[in-house]
Amino acid sequence: MNISKIAIFLALGLLGTQAFAEESQAKTPAIKAPVETYSYGTKLDIKKVITVTDIPNVCGPVPAQMTYEDSNGQRHVLQYQVMGTGCSNG
Repeated sequence: MNISKIAIFLALGLLGTQAFAEESQAKTPAIKAPVETYSYGTKLDIKKVITVTDIPNVCGPVPAQMTYEDSNGQRHVLQYQVMGTGCSNG
């Protein structure tokens, strides 16, 4: 009976360790990706968008960033300019 309890404890411990290792690896590439600046005509290879920053409520151009994955699975961070959401249309 004690052996089965120990075996269950070890199995659950190994599952938790594996889940933690997979999670830490998933976060690592996003941190190491250098920020690239977009300019008109830049060729982009975007397969999956991971995150996009919120646009501030100001009237004028503001910087924004998008983290994405290319067709090779590499993560990139792209910085670009967008118009703020604080301008009125009237």
